[in-house]
Amino acid sequence: MIKKIEIYTDGACRGNPGVGGWGALLIWGDHRKDIFGGEAETTNNRMELTAVIEALSALKDRCDVTLYSDSKYVLQGINDWMHGWKKRGWKTAAKKPVKNQDLWMALDEAQARHKISWHWVEGHSGDPGNEHADMLANRGIDELKR
Repeated sequence: MIKKIEIYTDGACRGNPGVGGWGALLIWGDHRKDIFGGEAETTNNRMELTAVIEALSALKDRCDVTLYSDSKYVLQGINDWMHGWKKRGWKTAAKKPVKNQDLWMALDEAQARHKISWHWVEGHSGDPGNEHADMLANRGIDELKR
């Protein structure tokens, strides 16, 4: 039987570029798992992507995932842009290299083994899962700075 998992992801950056963090909350039934990390020199978009990649990579088996992100960049990339990028050899419609290509390729690989329903949630709007993921992303920054 395929597991149904809910995932909330978020990225944060203090300065852009600057020190950044990512966080994800994974929920399966009554089980909750927090994962987070940080990088010394990065961008907000890279942290948003990293949060999703790390969350999907943490799943050991194929899962039915409902994924929530407050990043329109991530959601548009996965739903609207990625197919064209791959068709054009990871180039934009303007024939320029895709920014953050390494992470987009990693996300493409990480999402391939799961059935994912992608959802946008407004950031800092009181959604408990999103607020928790935001706290984890900031924790990733704080623990990196120690």
